[in-house]
Amino acid sequence: MRPKFYTYLTVVLFLLLGVFQAKAQDQQVSGTVSDETGYPLPGVTILLKGTTRGTTSDLDGKYSISAPSTGVLVFSFIGYDPKEVTVGNQTTINVSLNPDLSDLEEVIVVGYGTAKKSQLTGAISSVGNKEIQELPITDARQALQGRAAGVDVTQPGSKPGSAPQVRIRGRRSFNASNEPLYVVDGIPIVGGLDDINPQDITSMEVLKDASATAIYGSRGANGVVLITTKRGTKGKTVVSLDSYYGINEELGRIEVFDGPAFAEYKRESRRATGNYPEGPATPEADANIFEPVELESLAMGRSTDYIGGLLRTGAIQSHQIGVSGGSDKTTFFVSANYFNDKGVVINQDFSRYTFRVNIDHQINDKFKIGTSTLVSYSERNGEDFNPLGGALQENPLGKPFDDEGNLIFLPTSDGLRTNPFAEVVPGAQVDLTKRYRIFNSIYANWQIAEGLTYRFVFGPDFNIARSGRFTGSQTNARRGGAATGSVNERFRFNYTLENILTYTKKFNQDHNINITALQSIQKDNFEQTTVSVLGIPAESQLFHRLGDASQITGANTNLVQWALMSFMGRVNYDYKNKLLLTGTVRADGSSRFGENNRYGVFPSVAVGWNLSEEAFLKNSSSVDQLKLRVSYGSIGNQAINPYQTQALLGRTTYAFDNTPAFGYRPNSIGNPDLRWETSTTFNTGVDFALWKGRVIGALEYYVTNTSDLLAPQPLPNSTGFGGFITNIGETQNRGIELTLSTLNVEKGDFTWSTDLIFTRNREEIISLPNGDDIAAGRFIGRPLTVFYDLKKVGIWQLSEADVANSFGDVPGEIKVEDFNGDGRINADDRQFLGSAVPDFSIGMTNRFAYKGFDFNFFIFGRFGSMIRSAFHDNFNTLFGRYNNLAVNYWTPNNPTNDYPRPNQNQERPKYNTSMSYFSGTFVKVRNINFGYSFSQEAVKKIGLQSLRIYSSIQQPFIFSEYRTKHKGIDPEVFIDGEQGVEGGVVNANISPAVTQFTFGINAKF
Repeated sequence: MRPKFYTYLTVVLFLLLGVFQAKAQDQQVSGTVSDETGYPLPGVTILLKGTTRGTTSDLDGKYSISAPSTGVLVFSFIGYDPKEVTVGNQTTINVSLNPDLSDLEEVIVVGYGTAKKSQLTGAISSVGNKEIQELPITDARQALQGRAAGVDVTQPGSKPGSAPQVRIRGRRSFNASNEPLYVVDGIPIVGGLDDINPQDITSMEVLKDASATAIYGSRGANGVVLITTKRGTKGKTVVSLDSYYGINEELGRIEVFDGPAFAEYKRESRRATGNYPEGPATPEADANIFEPVELESLAMGRSTDYIGGLLRTGAIQSHQIGVSGGSDKTTFFVSANYFNDKGVVINQDFSRYTFRVNIDHQINDKFKIGTSTLVSYSERNGEDFNPLGGALQENPLGKPFDDEGNLIFLPTSDGLRTNPFAEVVPGAQVDLTKRYRIFNSIYANWQIAEGLTYRFVFGPDFNIARSGRFTGSQTNARRGGAATGSVNERFRFNYTLENILTYTKKFNQDHNINITALQSIQKDNFEQTTVSVLGIPAESQLFHRLGDASQITGANTNLVQWALMSFMGRVNYDYKNKLLLTGTVRADGSSRFGENNRYGVFPSVAVGWNLSEEAFLKNSSSVDQLKLRVSYGSIGNQAINPYQTQALLGRTTYAFDNTPAFGYRPNSIGNPDLRWETSTTFNTGVDFALWKGRVIGALEYYVTNTSDLLAPQPLPNSTGFGGFITNIGETQNRGIELTLSTLNVEKGDFTWSTDLIFTRNREEIISLPNGDDIAAGRFIGRPLTVFYDLKKVGIWQLSEADVANSFGDVPGEIKVEDFNGDGRINADDRQFLGSAVPDFSIGMTNRFAYKGFDFNFFIFGRFGSMIRSAFHDNFNTLFGRYNNLAVNYWTPNNPTNDYPRPNQNQERPKYNTSMSYFSGTFVKVRNINFGYSFSQEAVKKIGLQSLRIYSSIQQPFIFSEYRTKHKGIDPEVFIDGEQGVEGGVVNANISPAVTQFTFGINAKF
C-alpha cells in the first residue's frame, strides 16, 4: 500500500507544480474595448485563444483577464470584426473594434423568435437605432421612409401629432385599411404608435413576403413591422441624457394675390362680362365695382397678408433621461421623456410625456420573467383645426383691425367671409385631444428540457382618449350665431395572450432544426360616447359644461367588440448552414365572419441556398456571402368591420296615429357567406456581401395576387339599401426592391459609407365582376385609385374662336381634349390621367466620419406619381368675389395657356377640376446632421462616460415642379385618404412644409 500511496502523492505534487508554474507565467491584463468612434462597447467577448478561458467587457467597455505572455486574446462582438492581440509583456491592452458591415451573423427579430441574417429565408428589412436617432421625429414610422426597401411612407405637411401613412409593397384591398400590423415587444397593437417614444426603440424589422408574415396570419396581410425597445444589460448602472431643441420655419406657402393684384384680377372679371371698361383702370370705373373699404385700401396702399398673420416660428424639443444596468439575475432599463412640437400654424401643437420600465429577471436556471411597460400621456391641439383655407380666400383689401387695434369681424361687407384672425383669438376655437395609455408586454420563460422552451406572453393595452371641440360665436363657422361644443370619449381595452413552445435540436453536427408552436388569442373592447350641443351660455365654459347648453344636437354611445383565435406552427431547418428551409401554417378564427367561414388557414414555404458555404465559393477573396431565396405562401385579411355579416337595424321616425314616434327598420343587408380576402405571394431574392463587407445588399422580386376582395357593392335605390359587402375582384402587386450599403473609403481615421434603397411597385386591378366600375373609380389594369377626368390641353386663344365656339366655349376658357373625337365634350371624354402611386422611390444616406467628427445627409425621392391640388380648384375660382391663387390668368393682352380668364358670371371656371392635376415627383433633402464625439480622455475629466453634441437641419430643400412652376407647397401626399385628407390630394387641411434646425446632446454618466 505504501508504494501506491507515494505514487499517488508524486502525481498530485507534479500536477500542483504544473499549476503553480502556469500561474507564475500568467499575468493580469486589463483594458477598454471601444467602437470606431471611441464609445465603450459593453458585452464584448474576450477569449484566450485555444482555451475556454474568457470574460466580457462591462458597461464601460472595461475588462480584466489572466493570460500568459505567449497567449493571444480574441475580441469579438456582434456587428464588428473580431480582433486578435498577442499579450507579450503588456498589462494594459485597449482595443478599438471596426464595424463588420456584412453583419452576416447579426441576430434580428423575425417574429416569435430571432434568426441570423445568414439563415433568413424571408424578405425582411431592418432599421436600427442609429437610423432612428438621426431624425428628430414624433412617430417611429417616420424613420422607415427611404430606409426600408418596399416600404412607402408619406407624411404631408407639418401638422403636429399627425401620423404618417405606411404601405408595404403597395395596396391590396378596396375596403380595408392597408396599414401594416405593428408588433411592439411581441404584442400586436391596435391603438396606434403615436404613444411610443422613438428614442426607446432599438430596432424595427419589416416583414414583407408571405414566408415572413405568415406567422401573424390575417393580421400580417399588409406586412408586419416588429418594434423592439431597449433593455438593460448586466454591469454598472449607466445614466444617459438625450436632449435636443429646434425651431421650425415654413418652407414655402400657397401664394395668393396681394391688394393691387387682387384689384386688377377683380377688374378683369368684370371686363369679361362688360361691366368694366377695357384699358387701364380709372378711379371712376373703380368706384362702380369696389366698396369704400377697398377703395380706401387702394388709396392707402394697404394690403393684408392673412396667411402670414396665422403663421409663426414653431419649435420642437425632446428631453430624455434613461437608466440601465443590472446584475446576473436582474437587468433593467428605465426612461422618462418629454416631447413637444409647436407647429407653424397658430393653435396647432402636440405634447407627449412617456415613462418606460423594461425589466428582466432570471429566477433560476429554468425560469425567467420580464415586463415592458409604457405609460404615456399626450395632448394635441388643432387635430381638426386649420384656419389657412379661409385666409386664402379673404379679400386682402379688407380692413382686419380698427384704428385702436381691435379686431373687425367683417373686414368687408361680404357676410360669408369673416376675419381669419378671429379664428385664432384665444378661446374662439378649441380642438383639444387628451390621450392616456398603459401598454404592457409581460412574459415568463420556462426551460422545460434541453432545447425545449415554453414562453407565456400577456399584453394588456389600456387606451383612453377624450376629444373636446368648441366653436365660438365670433368665428366663420358660426358668424355670430350661438356657440357649439362637443365631447368625444373613447375607451379601449385590448389584450393578447400567447402560449409558445420552441424546440431546437442539432443532429449529427450537420442538421439543425427549430420548431415553434403557438396558440394565441386577442380580444378588443372599444367603447365610445359622444355629445354635441348648441347654445353654450358662457363661452368661457368651452366644452366642459355641456349640460348648460340650450339644445342637445346629438348624443350617442357605442360598443364594438371582436376577437381573434389563432394557432401557428413553424419549422426552420438548415443543413450545414447551406440549405435552408422554412415552413409555416397558421389558422385564424375571426369573430368578424359568420360560422361558415370563420376560420382561415394560411400556409407558406421558403427555401434558401447559401452558395457562399459551398466549396467553390467558401474561400473566395471577393464573395463573403451569396444566398438565394425563394418563398411562396398565402395570407388572409379580415378586411371588414365587426358585425358586417349580420343584418343591422337603424332608428327611424314615423307617425303613429298622428303622433310622432320612433321605430326601427332594416339598415343594412347582412352577408353570412363573407369569406377572407386572400393574398398569395411569390418572392425571390438574393443576399450578397462582397470584398470583406465593402458592398452588401439584397435584391428582391415579388408578385402578390389578392382575391376575394371584401368591398361594398351598390344596389338600386328601389331596394331601400345603398349596397352590401361582398367578395369581389382581384388585385396584383409586383415589384423590385434593392438594398445596398457600400463602404466607399476607409483610410486612416476617415470613413465614407453609403446606404441606398430603391423600390418599384406596380399595383393593378386584375378583375372586377362587371368590368370597369367608373362610379367607384376602379379600372381593370390600373392602380386601385386613379385620377379619371377631362384633360386640360391649354386655353382657347383668340385665333381659335371658331373652333372654341363649336365646342360651346369662347377664347379665354379652358380647352380640354376631345378624347373620343366626336366633336363635343362630355363625360365620355374623361380619361386616365395618373395615380398617386409612384413609379419608384429612392432613399440615399451618406455618412462620413473623421476622428471625433461625423457628418451625414439623407435624400429621399418619389418619382412618376400624380397629385391633385385642391388649392388649384377650391381657391382658384377666378370668380372675382374671393381672393385667388396668384396664377398667370388669360387676358386678351396676355394670351397664356396656363389659367383661364376671370369671369364674375362663372362661380367656377368651366372644366375647373382639369386645372388641379400635377406631377407629384419630388426630391427632398430630409436630413443633414453634423456632430462631434469627445474623446474618452476628455469626457473622463468631467466625470462622463461619453459625450456627443450635434446639429441637424431637417428638410432644407424640396425640389419639385409643383413648387417651382405651379407655386404649390409640399407635393408629398397620402396614397389613401385619411386624417381629413383625400388620397392623392393636397388641400387646406395640410399645414405647410417646414424646415427644422435642431441642436442636441447625447451624454452618458
